[in-house]
Amino acid sequence: MERPIKFFAGTNTKLLAKQIANAFGVELSRSSIVEFSDGEFEPSFDETVRGSDVFLIQSTTPPSDNLMELLLMIDAAKRASAHSIIAVMPYFGYARQDKKGKPRVPIGAKLVSNLLSAAGVDRIMTIDLHADQIQGFFELPVDHLYASELFIEDINNLKLDDLVIASPDMGGSKRANAYGKLLNVGVVICYKERKKANVIGEMKVLGNVIGKDVIIIDDMVDTAGTLTSAADLMLQQGANSVRAYCTHGILSGSAYERLENSNITELVITNTIPRKHSSTKVREISVANFFAQTINAVVKNISISEKWRSNQ
Repeated sequence: MERPIKFFAGTNTKLLAKQIANAFGVELSRSSIVEFSDGEFEPSFDETVRGSDVFLIQSTTPPSDNLMELLLMIDAAKRASAHSIIAVMPYFGYARQDKKGKPRVPIGAKLVSNLLSAAGVDRIMTIDLHADQIQGFFELPVDHLYASELFIEDINNLKLDDLVIASPDMGGSKRANAYGKLLNVGVVICYKERKKANVIGEMKVLGNVIGKDVIIIDDMVDTAGTLTSAADLMLQQGANSVRAYCTHGILSGSAYERLENSNITELVITNTIPRKHSSTKVREISVANFFAQTINAVVKNISISEKWRSNQ
């Protein structure tokens, strides 16, 4: 007899969770949350999960409350005798804290992995981690998906004549090179120095962008400061157009204003994070089917990589 499969949504990711469940072919299961006046909250499942494979869908941004809610949901599922608990984290908060960049700072991504493991999760599913090595912080299976499966087709549909892929910084060069190989085009890199977090000191372009249609590839866009500065610099150096594909559209602070006032042609993001505002320069691609098909592969013990290769 097949085990029941249940999908539950965290507060921050209800729309995407419903889309994933529908794409998988089931209804989103019922849950609720009680909020106390001091800010404490208590999530609960409003139907049985005993013996079920439970998928808890929650992006952890803003990270603190949404991460805590996910941890409490994992604990509730474990105590309610779920057969297995899979945390589907389209956006993995604290992923930027994957190493010690200076003395006396935490490695936040490792701490989050410890918290998830301690809560009782059996598996993690996410897309485009800020750093691949975060998978190694877990002593349990991690399904790390790549938005390139969605972005490459979209880029090809643009039919740009003289395309070049760009990395917004040195850290993203590996990702940009992967896209360059898949698209069989050249790669340029932006070199930047930060005075402090979210503030750029100096930026240079390493490579030729004259007459090129540039596509900047990154895992996330936060304040859009780097993105818009890179676009302006590349256009100053002779680029024909500049677009960007960033998996996670955090878009905090003055991001939307920067984008609207910039010379960037278009920013393409996924719906891993709910959008706060609309913009004429922002286009969204859904990851719902991608996650649903990956969950189906996990449930049926099918190779995820072979499944996506066969679909290309």
